[in-house]
Amino acid sequence: MLQGVRGIALKIYRHGQAAILSHPEIELLFAEGLQSDRDRALFGVCLYTAARIAEACSMLSEDVYTPAGRVRPSVNIRKAATKGKLATRTIPVIEDLRSLLSVWQPHAGKIYLFPGRHPKHHWRHITSDSAAAILREACQRVGIEGASTHSFRRTALTQMSNAGIPLRVIQQVSGHRTLSELQKYLEVSDAQVRGAVSALSMLSYSGKPRYNELEPEFPGRRLAQSPESLKSSTIETNSPFIENKHEGLS
Repeated sequence: MLQGVRGIALKIYRHGQAAILSHPEIELLFAEGLQSDRDRALFGVCLYTAARIAEACSMLSEDVYTPAGRVRPSVNIRKAATKGKLATRTIPVIEDLRSLLSVWQPHAGKIYLFPGRHPKHHWRHITSDSAAAILREACQRVGIEGASTHSFRRTALTQMSNAGIPLRVIQQVSGHRTLSELQKYLEVSDAQVRGAVSALSMLSYSGKPRYNELEPEFPGRRLAQSPESLKSSTIETNSPFIENKHEGLS
């Protein structure tokens, strides 16, 4: 398995944790990996609403478009489609998502936003397994490893956290039951850990010794000695006490 940030095992062959996508990876995936307007709209919903793949696949067209076919200011993720059926979530539509949904609108299903592949099955929606297969092919096409359909949700929530959005607000978007469940999704980078420890420099005290004033941790391993110390060492070595001691050991 590949190792992600701070030793987390990334998802390979459906095992491990879904990788957080970098901005270049997102650019590459949407520009070259995903081959159709439907696929870009589907995973755009996952990324820009932090929806689970099952929630995105089962989204209703009427919750996304007005009767005139325009993208609504916000989309609904209905309670019945959520994990645990906790509550309906209403997510504002940002411009990136609006663009993807506008392009997809002429092909959206009458009932479901992403209908099944068979034209006669308009009353069914695309399945999570089909979406996962589409993403695997897209990632292989552009050489991205460790990603899964859950990567978009983890990426979105981590991005919000890194931007300083309060966890209670992120919880409203994610629909997690508790903050502890939400925190499991958020990735902590090595740079953030270094930044956190660097903040302790604010506790610096005056009068502390400078680095070059500190005694070596292992005095016996000094690389150089002052002339005074060398002279002292010579005097001690030539003393009668040292000579008598050596004679007694011979």
